[in-house]
Amino acid sequence: MSLTRPISALGAGVLARIAGIGAFTRFFFQLLGRSGIAVSRPRLVSQQIHFIGNYSLLIIAVSGMFVGFVLGLQGYYTLNRYGAEESLGLLVALSLVRELGPVVTALLFAGRAGTSLTAEIGLMKAGEQLSAMEVMAVDPLRRVLVPRLWGGIIAMPVLAAIFSMVGIMGGWVVGVLMIGVDAGAFWSQMQGGVDVWNDVANGVIKSVVFGVAVTLIALYEGWHARPTPEGVARATTRTVVAGSLAVLGLDFLLTALMFGN
Repeated sequence: MSLTRPISALGAGVLARIAGIGAFTRFFFQLLGRSGIAVSRPRLVSQQIHFIGNYSLLIIAVSGMFVGFVLGLQGYYTLNRYGAEESLGLLVALSLVRELGPVVTALLFAGRAGTSLTAEIGLMKAGEQLSAMEVMAVDPLRRVLVPRLWGGIIAMPVLAAIFSMVGIMGGWVVGVLMIGVDAGAFWSQMQGGVDVWNDVANGVIKSVVFGVAVTLIALYEGWHARPTPEGVARATTRTVVAGSLAVLGLDFLLTALMFGN
C-alpha cells in the first residue's frame, strides 16, 4: 500500500494536468469560434484596447525608460573594454527589439492587465452577471470574453513597440548625453545593424504570441474561478504565475526557432 499510493497520486496528478490542458485548448477554440463579434461590433474591441492598453501605458513607458538607462550604462562599460563604444546604439536596439521589449512588456502585461481581466471576469461570475446573461440568451463567451481576448492581442504588440522605443531613447540619453558617445555613430550603427524582417518582425511575432498566451490564461482563470473572494484572489495569483512562466517558456521556443539557424 505504501508503494502504490505515491504511484496512484502521481498518475492522478498527470491525468489532472492532461485534462487541464484539454480544457484550456477547448476554451481557446470556443473563443476563436465566437470571434465574429470582433468584426461585427468593433467598438467592443476598441473599448478593451483602451482599457487594457491605455491603463498599462504608464508602467510600460517608465519601465522601458529605466531598462534603456541600464542597457546604456552596462552596454557602454562592456563595449568600452573592446574599444567598440560606437556600437552602443546597435546593442541597445537589438537587446530591446529582439528580446527585452517583448518579454518584459509581456511580464508587466501579465501583472497589470492580466490580473485585472481575471479579477473582472471572476467578480462578474461571483456576482452572477454571467449567469444573468445566459438567462437573457446572451452568450457571455461571445459578449464578454472574446472582445477582451482580441483587445489583449492587439494591445500587446503596441505596448511592446512603445517599450522598445522608450528604451532606445533611454539608452541614447545615457550613452550620448551623459557619457558622451558620438550621436552619429549611435544612430548609424543602429540603422545599419537592425534588420526589419530578422529583428523587428520577429519581435512583433513574439509580442503577438505572448499577448495571446497571457490574455487567454487571464480569461481562462477568471472564467473558471470559484465565485468567492478567496477564489478570485487565487485565480489572479495563478494568472501571474502561469502567464509569466508561459512567456518565459514561449520566449525560449520562439528564440530557438527564429535565431537558431
